[in-house]
Amino acid sequence: MKSYKNKINRIRTFALALIFIGIVIMYVGIYFRNQPIVMVIFMLLGVIAIIGSTGVYAWIGLLSMKTVPVQCPNCERHTKMLGRVDICMHCNEPLTMDPSLEGKEFNEEYNKKKPQL
Repeated sequence: MKSYKNKINRIRTFALALIFIGIVIMYVGIYFRNQPIVMVIFMLLGVIAIIGSTGVYAWIGLLSMKTVPVQCPNCERHTKMLGRVDICMHCNEPLTMDPSLEGKEFNEEYNKKKPQL
């Protein structure tokens, strides 16, 4: 069975990974001290990854402000829900705000828009 994670936390994890990837790319650039052009390219790629991470953090921060705060029925802690179905940030309990999905097995496909016929 596939392990599901909260969407907001997944995006934050991606942004954190971009920071570390950017640092590693810049560190690799140090090995090319004798070739300044290659070193500058690696340094710029690393800086771009870190700036991209800043952009992702800003985007998820703005998106997080628009989410619906709900109280998890399992752990009774407040969590933010993004989409029709999501997972509790604390206890990984499946959550939904759509009454037609109550009692159904959790599937992230419920968040995808259905084509209009």
